[in-house]
Amino acid sequence: MTILNFGSVNIDHVYRVEHLVRPGETIASSDYRQFSGGKGFNQSIALARAGATVSHAGRIGADGVWLREQLAADGADVRFLEVIDSPSGHAIIQVDSAGENSIILFGGANRTFTPEDARAVLANFGPGDWLLLQNEISAMPEILRLAGERGLRIVFNPAPMGPEVLGYPLDGVSIFVLNEVEGEAFTGAREAEAILAGMRQRFPEATVVLTLGAQGAIYDDGSQRIAVPAAKVEVVDTTAAGDTFIGYFLAGLAAGHAPQTALESATQAAALCVTRPGAAPSIPRRAEIDG
Repeated sequence: MTILNFGSVNIDHVYRVEHLVRPGETIASSDYRQFSGGKGFNQSIALARAGATVSHAGRIGADGVWLREQLAADGADVRFLEVIDSPSGHAIIQVDSAGENSIILFGGANRTFTPEDARAVLANFGPGDWLLLQNEISAMPEILRLAGERGLRIVFNPAPMGPEVLGYPLDGVSIFVLNEVEGEAFTGAREAEAILAGMRQRFPEATVVLTLGAQGAIYDDGSQRIAVPAAKVEVVDTTAAGDTFIGYFLAGLAAGHAPQTALESATQAAALCVTRPGAAPSIPRRAEIDG
């Protein structure tokens, strides 16, 4: 079984600041670094480092060939990661003294997919395979429809959340992994219990995993609910914590682990991730979790 991650690949420009910049304000950065990133890229790295069989479909420009090489070095299949004549996607990330972040995203090559491109990629996958999606690439409605037609099991992380997501054909999604902000956008509710109830009403056949940051995560598949607390750690940088959680959680399910075990592994990996700077470079390897 293969997990196809059809997602973004970005170059992250990370600036360390005392506080996140406010409207009309100019502040100095105490540090600047360039990292590999993008939600799709980060989740593929997490899947690969967690031991899953992952194939990444996406697009980069010539400026991002090193990102393709990094994915391959971590064990991901990059046959469907194209290099095209366009700038790679990139993000400008502020990280403040408390480890919180603020992100400006430029889609670049990630936003060049057409329905025909999606069909060509998905023709290589079918029943028994999983599809992991975020919301940083184009042709999302077509990808969702085509994946459903081909019998893939769809896992959707609706990030970054925008109003267009509510119009996507989501009835074929098997697992939603979302945070409280995304949950509120779907349901209008702010409390975890109300979000889960709203998602159950709207998508009665789907499993919902609600991530709660420092409070851990809740799994609800309609027949069982599992809450797992987050580990207490000293936070350095929260970038890619959610992506790490998703990669390890999905890798656990794909390996046949019970949801409780997959959740525990995912929360441990996310906790270790936030103790390190950067996006993909902060994602731990399986041996660090199991050891």
